[in-house]
Amino acid sequence: MTLQEIKNKVNDNVGNDVFIRYNLGRNKVEKYRVRIKEAYKNIFIVELVDKSFEIKSFSYADVMTKTIKIDYLY
Repeated sequence: MTLQEIKNKVNDNVGNDVFIRYNLGRNKVEKYRVRIKEAYKNIFIVELVDKSFEIKSFSYADVMTKTIKIDYLY
């Protein structure tokens, strides 16, 4: 998947809930159910669904290098 395809997929899902699996390395993985709030040129902002007012940002390169994995809900 190219960087442009990743950006398009994230932009298409702004406002939707997704699951993100964040690989921190050394067998440490965090899983979140988030809502994609905003998408910018190099990053996208997500808000955790389970916790109010907790916001995280990720880069599209994180998806490309498989540091994070996004599972889209349809």
